[in-house]
Amino acid sequence: MEIFLGLMIPFIGTAAGAGCVFFLKNKIKPLVQKMLLGFASGVMVAASVWSLLIPAMDQSATMGKFAFVPAAVGFMLGIGFLLLMDRVTPHLHLGGDQAEGPSCSLKKTTMLVLAVTLHNIPEGMAVGVVFAGMMADSTAITLAGAMALSIGIAIQNFPEGAIISLPLKSEEGMSKKKSFLYGTLSGAVEPVAAGITILLFQLVEPILPYLLAFAAGAMIYVVVEELIPEASEGEHSNIGTIGFAVGFVLMMVLDVALG
Repeated sequence: MEIFLGLMIPFIGTAAGAGCVFFLKNKIKPLVQKMLLGFASGVMVAASVWSLLIPAMDQSATMGKFAFVPAAVGFMLGIGFLLLMDRVTPHLHLGGDQAEGPSCSLKKTTMLVLAVTLHNIPEGMAVGVVFAGMMADSTAITLAGAMALSIGIAIQNFPEGAIISLPLKSEEGMSKKKSFLYGTLSGAVEPVAAGITILLFQLVEPILPYLLAFAAGAMIYVVVEELIPEASEGEHSNIGTIGFAVGFVLMMVLDVALG
């Protein structure tokens, strides 16, 4: 039951954020959006370091000076995986007019949701691999540590849900219910990706350090490729930087205090 709850917490965060469409009239103000994008970046970077990369190296301690190898290899594979997904999945980022990925006839709203869904895959993988590590007797990952990661990602998913649902209502003219549905669906991939990761781990437990680092690499790709550039463009980019610092410290505190 604890594992199921842990896997669903990030999705609940997205759904709660999407629910803002019922209470807020217009899209989020640019300054607030920059703060939230920076905050999400900080959470993801801190989670990648404390919840994924450091445990990956700790679990490879028997390799001595080469304990970094699984973390380094897994990290680069995670970067490569998201780079590939970015190329083969048609998607459109908020505020953009030029679709990325292969050309297709999908609606703009569908490609907007696909963009957020693509970003949520590594977050789901991260939660799944940490809970998989908790299930393994040979690791030091605790239930509290796994829950800390879930809560941290849920906190940064809340603004993501709002950022996708509010523009769909204000700019695309969707009804509140439909905007909420699209915003919620963008986060549905997280528990699915987490579940698949746990199943993979049960088949190949020895590669847990690689899976932890793989999830970290995928998350860092999202931060560097999309979130930070979006938070930094235009005026008042320092707001995004402040948001990053707050998110980073919050996730660090959650991981250390609960882990």
